[in-house]
Amino acid sequence: MTKIEDLRSYIEVLTENGRISIIEKQVDLVHELANVAATLARQSGKGVLFQKFRNENNQYPWRLFANAVVDSSTAALALNCDVPQIIDRMSHALDIGNGIGPIVSEEQPKWMENILTGDEIDLYQLPIPTHGLHDGGPFITGGVVVTKDPVSGRGNLSYNRMQVLGKNTFGFNVNEWRHVMQFYKVQQAKGEGLQIAVVIGIDPAISIAGGARYDGDELAIAGAIRGEPVKVHKGLTVDIDIPTNAEIVIEGYLPPNIRQKEGPLAEFHGYYGELWESPVFVVTAICFRNDPIFQTIVPGWDEHIYIGNVLPREPLLLKFVKHVSSNVTGLHIPPYGNGFSAIVQLKKSNPGEPYNVAMGAFTAHVNIKMVIVVDPDVNIHDPADVLWAITNRVDWSRDFFLVPHAQGHEMDPTADMRGVHTKIGIDATYKPERRDYGERIRYPMVDLNKYKNE
Repeated sequence: MTKIEDLRSYIEVLTENGRISIIEKQVDLVHELANVAATLARQSGKGVLFQKFRNENNQYPWRLFANAVVDSSTAALALNCDVPQIIDRMSHALDIGNGIGPIVSEEQPKWMENILTGDEIDLYQLPIPTHGLHDGGPFITGGVVVTKDPVSGRGNLSYNRMQVLGKNTFGFNVNEWRHVMQFYKVQQAKGEGLQIAVVIGIDPAISIAGGARYDGDELAIAGAIRGEPVKVHKGLTVDIDIPTNAEIVIEGYLPPNIRQKEGPLAEFHGYYGELWESPVFVVTAICFRNDPIFQTIVPGWDEHIYIGNVLPREPLLLKFVKHVSSNVTGLHIPPYGNGFSAIVQLKKSNPGEPYNVAMGAFTAHVNIKMVIVVDPDVNIHDPADVLWAITNRVDWSRDFFLVPHAQGHEMDPTADMRGVHTKIGIDATYKPERRDYGERIRYPMVDLNKYKNE
């Protein structure tokens, strides 16, 4: 397999494995591009490279890529492992003791091949999609934000939605509990702005690292995934170490104590978010390599969930449930559950074991509100197989339990404004003591190429 070093080499890997679609037909950046990408993500789990788009506003005629990590198959390719090894790979990378920090490169990065500053900056010229039908406008969703702790000097990666508000300004949405907000408050107290760099079109190891909450520099997670340091270079107008392998870099700062409304945007919970009074991101430079590839994440869809809720949290949940029972054989947080559901695979030795395991998953992360426990003969990555288990192995009068008045996520549509709601655990394991049906019907998959006419 091609060694993954940047976005382009990852696209080669997707191509080698039949996991990419090349769209030659011209698409509209407003809604159509996201509709095509979302369809490919859900139906075939494929990345997609758009070669051209309607250019009514004279945007730069760059190519656009979406669906980098949309399911377990693309995650395995991005992590250079097999699907059953994903959680182990992520557990290793998320262990701060295994982190491999970035190294500074003196060689000028390719993203400095083209530089726009001052009056040359015009965000309306960038091919930034408007994704959802009710989105407030074009948003950068696939860019990873690089910042630096003004106290310790350590680097930080995060995802922050950025809506175009003017020729050189974005609305910059940031939650109160994020490291970026902590850094920003330090700078506000001094009456100074927080420097920001946004990297777009990157090695998926950096994309995955950006979705994790970590006590160190998240670039060390990307280093652990690749087994070598990420090369970085000082920014043009910001004092930030920026990955050298990016296609596009947008630099600037958040001025202190300025807020402006931005939104709405399709969110991970499946609804459109609200308008927020958010900091403003003032752009000081746009840098890009020749013939760059812009990268986007379709918000509120599979990749959004996979990077933000699945990959960084599956190792945490698995650790908790395996502490409860060593008989756990697998765990998955399905993207179609918005990060609120977990499926646990268990080779049970006691009829009460599924309930204990479900409670372990609830305590591992506040977001989890539904846990389905299944047997090892159920494919936890196949929604149809999980539904089969629920349909054929659950007696709704006795195979579930409720946890009322529990803390969940504030954005969960079933919760109140403080995130309080009811959680449910479902025992979808086989219970032969009630009625023994024996072994499941199975038809092994065959290589159909052997049956084609010569």
